[in-house]
Amino acid sequence: MTPISSPANPLAAREIARRRTFAIISHPDAGKTTLTEKFLLYGGAVQLAGSVTARRNQRATTSDWMELEKQRGISVSSTVLQFPYGDHVVNLLDTPGHRDFSEDTYRVLTAVDAAVMVIDAAKGIEPQTRKLFEVCRRRGVPIFTFMNKLDRPARDPLDLLDELENVLGIHAAPCVWPLGSGPEFRGVYDRQEKEVHLFEKVPGGAYRAPEQVGGVDDPKVRASLSPDTYQKFRDELALLDGAGANFQLDDLRAGKLTAVFFGSAANNFGVRLLLERFLQFASPPGPRRSSKKIILPESPSFSGFVFKIQANMNPRHRDRVAFVRVVSGHFRRDMVALNPRTGENLRLSNSQRLFARERETVDDAWPGDVVGLVGNHDLQIGDTLTEEPGTLFDEIPRFPPECFAFVHCATSAMQKRFRTGLDQLLKEGVAQKYQLEGNTSAIPLLGAVGPLQFDVLRHRLESEYGAETRIEPARWKFVRWPTESRSNPKPLVLPSTAIQANDAQNRSVVLFETAWSIDFFLENNSGVILSENPPP
Repeated sequence: MTPISSPANPLAAREIARRRTFAIISHPDAGKTTLTEKFLLYGGAVQLAGSVTARRNQRATTSDWMELEKQRGISVSSTVLQFPYGDHVVNLLDTPGHRDFSEDTYRVLTAVDAAVMVIDAAKGIEPQTRKLFEVCRRRGVPIFTFMNKLDRPARDPLDLLDELENVLGIHAAPCVWPLGSGPEFRGVYDRQEKEVHLFEKVPGGAYRAPEQVGGVDDPKVRASLSPDTYQKFRDELALLDGAGANFQLDDLRAGKLTAVFFGSAANNFGVRLLLERFLQFASPPGPRRSSKKIILPESPSFSGFVFKIQANMNPRHRDRVAFVRVVSGHFRRDMVALNPRTGENLRLSNSQRLFARERETVDDAWPGDVVGLVGNHDLQIGDTLTEEPGTLFDEIPRFPPECFAFVHCATSAMQKRFRTGLDQLLKEGVAQKYQLEGNTSAIPLLGAVGPLQFDVLRHRLESEYGAETRIEPARWKFVRWPTESRSNPKPLVLPSTAIQANDAQNRSVVLFETAWSIDFFLENNSGVILSENPPP
């Protein structure tokens, strides 16, 4: 495909060049949400960094707005945050770390141009880290790596680099290097500017960490470390200069290399350097592939796609927000855009920017920005909005559920609220609905990537819709979409534990309990192909 040309627009070019849109990804408890909070602190978006532990007299993390997140100290919903830093406009998408919410994270990764991968320096690469990295690599998303928690006992930094290269198969170029670790962690060395940054702790990491900057041979640098630690630091620098991976900006942007940073998000050590180098090295919004052509961000026609839907972000208003990533053109409040799925033109009047629970009206947005459209537009995840007919994005990945459950309304008096809430949450993609063949029961069967999603579903039905709910785990573990290649289809031969059903798009599926039952099905239904993912 050849990118479409577009007339030069100095204002658009300037605004696009300022944007940096990225997600933070990690295994649970690696410090992802803490780093998000500290970026907001250094960006001036908050004056006092919150505490993810939500201790008494400390507020919950700014990016975690849902009550369940505050109770458990984990992110279970992706959050969109925007703040200025210098001449840049930063769009930061905080994502769930728990594997049960990986589908929400995967959707968010379709809307970003880069990712910061947070790794616990004591544990190294963990399963969810590897899974999310592979998603980024398949999408060509450049990755910056932050080795976190250096203020605690950590693995040798050279070992961490080797693990990055050997396990993830990517060149690792450290942009900064730590001075000590654990109780002796004092700061980092900026390899680009050849400067040492010594940090001072602040109570609770609530304020920007004071820094002293000096050279490697500066007496105050030597005095901050024990002789053995200082010598080890010098030896490691010499080894990196002689045998380490060379930093190449083109390789970073092409996904062949990851830029590595070290620090402690909890204490704000190394956070400013990470943010500033990220803004320096990351690319502004680039072109996106549509159904017919490559859409350049400079194209004069507005286009974008819905990657997330969230209801009841403000408990005072039972509203619904569709998050749209702007791909091209200039978004203006009250503009009219086409939804190709429905063929309807929509007036985009109630456009907002959301900062946790806080909102402000958005009059203008540019490629890379995320706009929240509030109201009942009947938008769905994956929908395209465009001023140019024929533009259609297919950005949103589809994933099969890995666990299933029947969802019961506790009393008939709550049925209306239960149905209303469940319909809304299904539109958000919290779970997928199935109708068992021959089953006339009104009790819905839902599938989810992980069981914790059912906890969120129940919590939200009860807290947001006042519908007491009971979750009954179902026996199936796998769902497959059958495709007939036979000219004369015959009735399917099912193992005794399998059952046929229809998904929300009325496509035929088969639910299985075990991998063995899938093999049995394939052996007894020659000419039938089973797909792990739903058809387009």
